[in-house]
Amino acid sequence: MEVFNTLFGVPLGFLLYWCHQLIPSYGPAILVFTLATKVILFPLSLLAQKNAVAMVRIKPALDDIKRRFEGNQDLVLAEQRRLHKREHYSSLKGMAPMLIQIPIILGLINVIYKPLQHLLHLPSEAIRSLVARAAQLDGVDSVALGYGAQLRVIEQVQANPEAFADLANVGAGIGRIAALNMSFFGMDLAAVPTWTSWTIVWPALSALSALALCLYQNRHYILNRFQSPAANWAMTVFMVLFSGYFALVLPCGLGLYWTAGNLASIAVVWLCNVAYRPERHADLTAIAPRERLSRAQRADLRTRRRQASRRERSDAKRFFAAKGKQLVFYSEGSGYWKYFGRLIGYLLEHTDLTVHYVTSDPADAVFERRHPRLATYYIGRRALIAFMMKLDADVVVLTLPDLETFHIKRSLVRRDAEYIYLDHGMTSLHLMLREDALDHFDTVFCYGPNHNVEVRQLEELGDLPAKQLVNTGYGLLDDLLEAVAAQDSTPAPGRPVALVAPSWQVDNLMELCLEETVRPLAEAGFEVVVRPHPEFVKRFAPKVAASRAALADLIETGRVEFQTDFSSNATVYTADLVVTDWSSIAQEFSYATGRPSIFVNTPMKVMNPHWDRIAAPPLDITLRDQIGVSIDVADLGRIGAVAREFKERAAVWRERIEQVRRDNIYNIGASERAMGEYLVWATGRFERRRAAAERRPAARAAARSGAPAGRSDDQSNKEAPDAAAKSR
Repeated sequence: MEVFNTLFGVPLGFLLYWCHQLIPSYGPAILVFTLATKVILFPLSLLAQKNAVAMVRIKPALDDIKRRFEGNQDLVLAEQRRLHKREHYSSLKGMAPMLIQIPIILGLINVIYKPLQHLLHLPSEAIRSLVARAAQLDGVDSVALGYGAQLRVIEQVQANPEAFADLANVGAGIGRIAALNMSFFGMDLAAVPTWTSWTIVWPALSALSALALCLYQNRHYILNRFQSPAANWAMTVFMVLFSGYFALVLPCGLGLYWTAGNLASIAVVWLCNVAYRPERHADLTAIAPRERLSRAQRADLRTRRRQASRRERSDAKRFFAAKGKQLVFYSEGSGYWKYFGRLIGYLLEHTDLTVHYVTSDPADAVFERRHPRLATYYIGRRALIAFMMKLDADVVVLTLPDLETFHIKRSLVRRDAEYIYLDHGMTSLHLMLREDALDHFDTVFCYGPNHNVEVRQLEELGDLPAKQLVNTGYGLLDDLLEAVAAQDSTPAPGRPVALVAPSWQVDNLMELCLEETVRPLAEAGFEVVVRPHPEFVKRFAPKVAASRAALADLIETGRVEFQTDFSSNATVYTADLVVTDWSSIAQEFSYATGRPSIFVNTPMKVMNPHWDRIAAPPLDITLRDQIGVSIDVADLGRIGAVAREFKERAAVWRERIEQVRRDNIYNIGASERAMGEYLVWATGRFERRRAAAERRPAARAAARSGAPAGRSDDQSNKEAPDAAAKSR
């Protein structure tokens, strides 16, 4: 405790000493001391106010981050830190006034327990003599008096000053001690409250003042106004209980300080709101009130969570009980089957492999599929980290990048497992993935020549070992081509259809310029179908509602339709053109239908800020003027004329787009075979290794006996099948 006395007690002791010199009465001096600390610390309180307003100002953006990257807590935290830095927000600034109270309290405890040092400024030698005499009078040693030794000295001197008169080094100090008045309204502020005296009023006043402060903050402090009532009341209860207990176990002077400090803090909150009005620096109307679940909804949520947890444990047990797992697919949710479905269908029809399909969506439609060699499992996102680290399989196929970077890790059980990356869009890997997103994969399924070039240049830039690159093509595109071929190609009567399909990145078309895009198309005679990204609909329902309201007049006249039912892709196949920002739906639409796309130049979607270190130009940029036309946001007034020109020159665009497709996509119509044959070869390689390992003891025994050894297949089929066109 001497450290606290030196660091905090001495400076605060001088402050209380000056207050006591100004008002030579202990209680009023503590009140002046409390006011002085609030004045000194007001700049910190104002800094915390500005920081709180900054938090409220960026809260919509923080909520967007949480919704946009839901399920990936590492990425959420990374994006939040980036936003905090950009907006100059620091959680430490907000806690500064509260944190500074800790040394003040510690210092004040020292001051109140050591008034001979801090209030009377007696020499250290004199204090030691006084404490020794007080201990002698009590029949104990000095150590036994403990931390309240100086308070005991005051008590004894004021009761019997003659007992200390012979101490030569104290001098006039005895008179000063005898004159020291530590009472306030008849209560000894040096005493610890007891239940049988009036001193118990201080714990009660401390608790009540804490309640008053919390109630005021809940109504008038900017952060509390936007917290849930449950959070505010939880803090209120804690502060009331803490304040009461704090004042109950320490001298009454601390209770007086704490009570006065709580009441003064109400004034500080009021002054901060006057000096830096939140309404002038943040749009408080943009903060949506927190949705409150009913009791029935909360009960239903708990029930579903328990059911999912039981199912998760059961499925994990069943997964790890399965022996000899050769092939595992991991899906983030139900919507990812479309990337795997064609390949898995080929494997189930043409091979004898068992497909183990793990999903983090308890409602994944894959559970409705029935096949004796399709084993499905539910593993939630929280349990996924440990699950993946214990994974026992030969080959693992993922559409999820950033292996080892965030929550998905390579197996610690099977160090030799092969991890294959299958992208879920015909995009450029070095622009649309983070810089090191593919570093820990062994194999990449390449949809076109650009993937080969990009991966090799990324490896060279990062001095990474070469991956297996398998030229496969894109299964989803093959599905789209078949679906379009099955459609009636006769033009539908009525107005041509423009499909507006934004991405859900930050500053997407939906958020930035939807009305400026839709109205010119409607005026040009198009029926406009707005089809927001499914994730945008799920995470940003209020923004979708606001967009509907802005286009209400066009919706009422039937010229604009909002589609949020994604069970069918019929609109995608039948539209005359697609309008998007940076969504890969443009490639899917144009490649599948042969019809052009219009790209609105919203801020570019960039996951890798160092993408330009790679020499290969991203297809996401170059294709914009090969399969359509790009338009700046400021130039959207001409989008209607561009759309009409597309309709008039449909045949020319079809021929052009088909050539672009042939140049950029491998194995059109046969991607599943290329991928499937590679997986058969890859899983077979593990089987051959195991078989060779089992033969080695027999071969060594045969060598010792002189018998000829059988031929090993370990050297056969070293190369991947020609159909996969494996690139090295």
